Amino acid sequence: MKISNETKVGILTITGLTILILGFNFLKGKDLFKKSKKIYAVFKDLGSLSKSNEVKINGYVIGSVYNLAAKDKDMSGIVATINLSQEVNIPIDSKAMISSPLVGASYIVIQKGTSSEFLSSGDTLITVVDVGILDDVKAQLTPTLTKVRTTLDSLNTVFSGVNNLLNSEAKLNIQQTMANLNRASSALNGMLDNQTGALAKTLNNAEAITGKLLTNTDDISATIKNAKLTTEKLAALELKPTIDSLNAMISSMKGAVAKISSKEGTLGALINDKTLYNKLTDAILSAEILMDDLRTNPKRYVNISVFGRKDKNGPITSPAIKDSIPK
Repeated sequence: MKISNETKVGILTITGLTILILGFNFLKGKDLFKKSKKIYAVFKDLGSLSKSNEVKINGYVIGSVYNLAAKDKDMSGIVATINLSQEVNIPIDSKAMISSPLVGASYIVIQKGTSSEFLSSGDTLITVVDVGILDDVKAQLTPTLTKVRTTLDSLNTVFSGVNNLLNSEAKLNIQQTMANLNRASSALNGMLDNQTGALAKTLNNAEAITGKLLTNTDDISATIKNAKLTTEKLAALELKPTIDSLNAMISSMKGAVAKISSKEGTLGALINDKTLYNKLTDAILSAEILMDDLRTNPKRYVNISVFGRKDKNGPITSPAIKDSIPK
């Protein structure tokens, strides 16, 4: 019997559709050739959970999410149908929660209870809310973010106050200060310039002086040696006899001064005796009168006259009044 081409195409189409359906259900975690047990869990919020997501116990995949449906029209809960692909005993006090990792799809985690009775097909799991990593991080960051927000508000207040303080005159002063700082920085850069700066010139001069000192090391050494020899000669001099001679001379001078101060010597008597001083004064006065009288009346002392005429003027009794020293 010959099979027509249309029949072959029909058979291939049905076979392809069958394989497609089986593969699709297999990828969704369904096994059409094996009877599976279905249990339920009611969540208030699914988050990113969707159909075909895994269901795990102790990290091991025991099934998948078969279906998601609203519990009622008020959306008081969402019923997740769990298709168990493994024959496992789940205690009736076990709890189901949705875990949302940072990377990857969400999945349902079943925490096994301690009861000796196990769930049967069609039973419903107790559900709890899983505090995931993101929720934990959020809980830890919330106080920090609050503090940061408070700090930012404080900074905003401070900056507002600074802006109020920095009026036009203050801003001008700040600009002038910055300009002065720029000029000072430029002057400092000029002073520190390696070629033309004052510091570089000073260092060059110091280097030149050091070089000259190095070249004149022999002369400096000779000068120091001469100074050392001079010091040694001064140290070798006998200063004690000289000092003794000076002391003796000082003692002699003291003795002479003492004799002058006393009335024993001639000079001391002349200085200290008032009577001798008066007599010397009278003698000098008499000698001056005699000299004036001799100069005024010479004939009284030299009497040479042809006619024998005598000088009738009497002698002077006091020195003559003189405007200048007599010649």
